[in-house]
Amino acid sequence: MFPNSTKSGCPQFLPKLQQQNITFTKFLLSKPPTHLSRQPSVGVEINVHNAEALAIGNLATIPAVRPQQLTYGNASRVPVPNARLSFHGRKRLGEPSIQRGIKRQRFHSHDSETTVVNQAVPLPEERRYSLPRSISSPLFYAYYVPALSAYVSPLPDPTETTLPEARDKLSQQVLALFQARQQQSCDLNRKELRRTELQREIQEIFPQSRLFLVGSSLNGFGSRNSDCDLCLVVKQEPVNQKTEARHILSLIQKLFSTKLSSYIERPRLIRAKVPIVKFRDKVSCVEFDLNVNNTVGIRNTFLLRTYAQIENRVRPLVLAVKEWASYHEINDASRGTLNSYSLVLMVLHYLQTLPEPILPSLQKTYPECFHPAMQLHLVHQAPSSIPHYLSKNGSSLGDLLIGFFKYYATEFDWRHQMISVREAKAIPRPDGAEWRNKFICVEEPFDGTNTARAVHEERKFDVIRYEFLQSWKALRDRKDLNSILPFRAAVQRQ
Repeated sequence: MFPNSTKSGCPQFLPKLQQQNITFTKFLLSKPPTHLSRQPSVGVEINVHNAEALAIGNLATIPAVRPQQLTYGNASRVPVPNARLSFHGRKRLGEPSIQRGIKRQRFHSHDSETTVVNQAVPLPEERRYSLPRSISSPLFYAYYVPALSAYVSPLPDPTETTLPEARDKLSQQVLALFQARQQQSCDLNRKELRRTELQREIQEIFPQSRLFLVGSSLNGFGSRNSDCDLCLVVKQEPVNQKTEARHILSLIQKLFSTKLSSYIERPRLIRAKVPIVKFRDKVSCVEFDLNVNNTVGIRNTFLLRTYAQIENRVRPLVLAVKEWASYHEINDASRGTLNSYSLVLMVLHYLQTLPEPILPSLQKTYPECFHPAMQLHLVHQAPSSIPHYLSKNGSSLGDLLIGFFKYYATEFDWRHQMISVREAKAIPRPDGAEWRNKFICVEEPFDGTNTARAVHEERKFDVIRYEFLQSWKALRDRKDLNSILPFRAAVQRQ
């Protein structure tokens, strides 16, 4: 159904272990996890001074990496017990006693006797193995968890899957647009190659971190020109997005603008609700957005991936809507319109609310597979056993596209209702601050936030509604995709 995916693993968070020593020596583990107890271990030192050197631009002081010998491939795994990172005597970033310049550059202070412990993150390895590195430091010692098997199996080749029938002109156009504009294997491979290289570089600062492809690159709804979303997981616990995440991203931005400037351009720190570093890969010309520990993105990637797999009309319809929204300039959250994630959820919601639904609520039908508290290293596994959904609705792609525009132009109550894929229906708007003064409310299926919160101006909302109304009328009357977007140009665009 999709171009072959690379083996992008999911985090495996192991049980917490007690810290045994807070001096500048090696940590001793009183008891390794039971499922690792018979395996050999490999130690690696963690040098947080690397982060300080990077923050002040002194890259020359970062020592070279010395790879250790490990066994990969068909040999047995070499997992080792994990240990916590101790930020010895760390103060809160917000303490007024710390100078502003130091707050932005340091993870710890030697002036306090208290110890704040963060869980190291052992995560599985991916297809392109990066060897663990040892960076000498008198300060920290922890255990590296080397290559574990990747968990995400390759997706079927699109030539081996059954495409929906397209007998009428509009349906044929929608299908042709999908076949021309869907993300190809080569597109995904370029993104995966860059992800692997970036992870290797970032692990010199955060050795236990892992970098994941999320969003449209992996959920089945990507196009040839889709941006690439990356999630950097640095620890098991949630990260304060206003303070800790921004601080980590400032170090990443510094890395990108100095050491990696030969192939990364325009790295910018965007201080949004979920802050990101935006940058462009000079080689592939792909735009990237990198966040820290926004792990809901990993969960919803596999939820959407499952919706894309269980009904073969979903992906062509979603891609047509995304192309339409981009052409009419209502697909840019930074300009107060809809982001692509909200558009996908709007299509899924429409297909769920038809008199004869084309999609179910996966979260209600398979609650054990999509529980919001499921451990991250299990998220990818559950959807693999979900069968195709057999709907009695035989509507064509063309009829569904017309119905989509009609639903949001004339039927959906924007003032009082919220779009909920989790419930598979429109539900009353909540009365919280998240939803107040918002013109479009689309519920995030896992954390319940508003994915369309960027639409906060009535003028932008009126433009969006106008485009829905005009497109519905045009398709209803002409039944030609050219009436709402330049079909031939879209198909030919690479």
